[in-house]
Amino acid sequence: MTTKHELIMSYIEKLPVGDKISVRKVAQNMHVSEGTSYRAIKEAENAGFVSTIKRVGTIRIERKIKENIEKLTYAEILNMTDGQVLGGRVGLYKTLNRFVIGAMTIEAMTRYVEADHLIIVGNRENAQKLALEKGAAVLITGGFGTNEEVIKLADELEMPVISTSYDTFTVATLINRAIYDRLIKKEILFVSDILKPMEDVTILQNNDTVATYYQLQEETGHNRYPVVNKAGRLVGVISPKDISEHPSTTTIDYLMTRNPIVVGEQMTVPSVAHMMIWEGIELIPVVKENQVIVGLVSREDVLKAMQLMQRQPQIGETLDDTIVNQFILPEDSYKKEGYKFQVTPQMTNHIGTLSYGVLSQTLCEVVQQMMMSAHHQNTMVESMTIYFLKPIQMDSVLEFEPTLLEQSRKTAKIDITVRVDNVIMSKSLISVQIIER
Repeated sequence: MTTKHELIMSYIEKLPVGDKISVRKVAQNMHVSEGTSYRAIKEAENAGFVSTIKRVGTIRIERKIKENIEKLTYAEILNMTDGQVLGGRVGLYKTLNRFVIGAMTIEAMTRYVEADHLIIVGNRENAQKLALEKGAAVLITGGFGTNEEVIKLADELEMPVISTSYDTFTVATLINRAIYDRLIKKEILFVSDILKPMEDVTILQNNDTVATYYQLQEETGHNRYPVVNKAGRLVGVISPKDISEHPSTTTIDYLMTRNPIVVGEQMTVPSVAHMMIWEGIELIPVVKENQVIVGLVSREDVLKAMQLMQRQPQIGETLDDTIVNQFILPEDSYKKEGYKFQVTPQMTNHIGTLSYGVLSQTLCEVVQQMMMSAHHQNTMVESMTIYFLKPIQMDSVLEFEPTLLEQSRKTAKIDITVRVDNVIMSKSLISVQIIER
């Protein structure tokens, strides 16, 4: 049975791209409460086919696919530059392929300007008009406006003309930063990237019996299954330990584990890995709102994905990448000493000493490197206690001395001493979970 929420989501997705959406309008058209309408619009926004734009409203947009996440819409340019729309408002949902600074003659611009570009210019109305005629949007810097002819042309062609008080350098920096952030996001794997979709998932109904479980086990070779009710909502999971020694006629509903741990499609893979290790589970159902199941992720899927993340090239550099690049690793992985790290200016706080967050990340990196190189084990930090700390100055070279205190099959404890010029600056104790291969 299709729920009201699902009907509203389907209705929103079928709206023409560029249509304005309001909670009241959707509620009236679908005969639901405004609260139900609001929740559906928010989920549509999370799903990427609805966007809320300042001073414009909520509109239906083209769904962004992850492969093109580095591209921006003109609406996002409007928001990041605190701009004002002068014309072509209905084209804000469109995606720009490239931005060009129009600091050139009109003759030269004709060679560089193409459709779906963003042309950054000042108060040069002839350049603005040329850009629109070529199918490009216009961003006017310096807080200047434009004439009625350009505004009329922008409305006719549905290509936005935006005015911002920022200068050209600031605008270009903001756009480059936004694209760079999206390149970093592109590298991050989410549950939606690795989940096994419902057409490939074997499920049990809550009114099925133990006999049905054994039949599916024989057919599929699996022994853990999600359990759903008639509406397709997740109500539990079933595994061998749940049905052990129960008669074949017993209903699954009485044996299953209720209120299982679930994840959403937008949770990151490392978060799921930590959850699985911490809880000691092999399979997690993926659900959307109202507990409707959309797929599964297994421990095997998660570990394969994390190995892939480690092997793939880095396109955008995160803060962690910057930290890792400052490390000098020891030639002999079995030696305690040898891990060195230089503090750069961007790693300091407002008083010029090493940021606590950067120190924590360096400690985590030392542990990861030590356990991988010396013991060939992947780890995930569970807890960290820094029990001694002195201010560490800019440009200092840190020397780390990690000592493995104890290790079991699943956990380990490492003590780390940090020195600068042979003076102890920090001591910490870190507990890790060992990820089994």
